[in-house]
Amino acid sequence: MRKPVPIALAMLSALALGGCASFSEDGGFGAVASDTRAQIQKDVVWARDDASRERVQARVDALLEKPLSADDAVQIALLNNPGLQAAFNALGIAEADRVAASRLSNPGFSIGRSTRGSEIEWERSLHFNLARLLTLPMRADIEQRLFEQTRRSLTLEVLRLAADTRKAWIAAVAANETAQVQRDAIQAAEAGAELARRMAAVGNWSKLKQAREQSFYADTALAVARAEQARTQAHERLVRLLGVADTGKVQLPSRLPELPASLPPLPNVEQQAMDSRLDLQMVRLESEALAKSLDLSRRTRFINVLELGASLNSSNEEPVQRGYEISFELPLFDWGQSRVAAAESRYRQALENARKTAIDARSEVREAHALLHSQYAVARHVRDEVLPLKKRISEENLLRYNGMLVGVFELLADARSQLAAVNTAIESSRDFWLAEADLQMALVGTPGKTLVTNTAAAPADAGGGH
Repeated sequence: MRKPVPIALAMLSALALGGCASFSEDGGFGAVASDTRAQIQKDVVWARDDASRERVQARVDALLEKPLSADDAVQIALLNNPGLQAAFNALGIAEADRVAASRLSNPGFSIGRSTRGSEIEWERSLHFNLARLLTLPMRADIEQRLFEQTRRSLTLEVLRLAADTRKAWIAAVAANETAQVQRDAIQAAEAGAELARRMAAVGNWSKLKQAREQSFYADTALAVARAEQARTQAHERLVRLLGVADTGKVQLPSRLPELPASLPPLPNVEQQAMDSRLDLQMVRLESEALAKSLDLSRRTRFINVLELGASLNSSNEEPVQRGYEISFELPLFDWGQSRVAAAESRYRQALENARKTAIDARSEVREAHALLHSQYAVARHVRDEVLPLKKRISEENLLRYNGMLVGVFELLADARSQLAAVNTAIESSRDFWLAEADLQMALVGTPGKTLVTNTAAAPADAGGGH
């Protein structure tokens, strides 16, 4: 009866596994590219040589020839962002670890020569790590799960860059609109201040009323400066995400897209997020890998080092001696409790992190969904109610001015009020599109922080009363 058969089969399977381990042609990047296209219908390229970099640059230059849409900006960022290109190398590192874990460790060889009188003896031995061979399938499975986790992490990073770029584009276009509105406002403020100065000079205007107009002009000039500052910040943030060195090449449209006629229905938005969020898939893979690692630690608790070797001794005076040797670590001082305890703690930590991620995912998608509907209602109210009312008031005041029922200062104050309403409309439209981008991101991962600057308009009623 042969006892070593199961061990031999395990060794043969491990040898087969180690022999099959190799690097993939694309380093696992094909899955990242396909997952990205499935989510946002955009191309992502890992430019690893000069030829691919030249193709990417040609495509980027073609997109930069015209004002960028939000989709164009996202595509440029996915092709050209240097930080993303650097992150892709994490996939190569993870694949190298996976392949290394699936390959056999190199055998050891030793040779020795000893003499005793006229006798010369040669000792040769070949040995390899039997413990690593027997645990090779488990180690390979652990690294495969970690590789899949890295792949999903990179896909999530791609999608987060796409969302951040879209939001940066929205903020930059809105900042351009706001700056233009403030430039229009400064013209009205300047006209009011000049008229007040002339009327005060001939005694038809009090110094208090003149000071109010001058104060409004000063406040408006400050608002213009802040709007230009916000425009520059938003534009440069977008340029950084695009990976474009020359900021002058980035052209933007003059205004944000129109609001949609209605919001698309999203039934079971929480369940949709639980099914598709990549961070949930990542923590699940991490938990599975740590569970396998815990099992491995328990199985190798007492014997962590086990080597099997064959020896050959030859002498010029004695027959050749052949044999084998087994060496292992004696668990006298370390019984493996520390390794098992550490593995158990890592596994429990991963389970709690997975629970936290699931709770956060549900909350984030609920928050993003509610915020989208709220911002849509606000933006529509401003567009459909506030702006038409301001326009009607302006038309009525113009009729009264033509009939000499109101003065020029009332007309200027009304123009300021209308410009302030336009600025509110720009901000509400911007906030809606930012909320829409956050919801799309919340369905696949944690949305990033939205960085925008609200430019407060100058008071619109500075010259209203006299």
